Amino acid sequence: MLIRVKYVDERFDMVRPEILDRLLQAGKVREFQRSDGWVIPSADNLRCTSRNPYTGPDRRTRRTEERRVPG
Repeated sequence: MLIRVKYVDERFDMVRPEILDRLLQAGKVREFQRSDGWVIPSADNLRCTSRNPYTGPDRRTRRTEERRVPG
């Protein structure tokens, strides 16, 4: 899947998600497009993939195991 981006120099491009992550970290993207509209990295909330990864328990796995009925 390609994501439409607008660079700080006003050019547009289509990039893969992993490339977008690198461009965002480098501060080279002014805006990028999500399904619900354009996102401005300096003003909108972004998911953080590399700075503070979640280190807590995986609660989704426990819930799945709790639902299972021994048979």
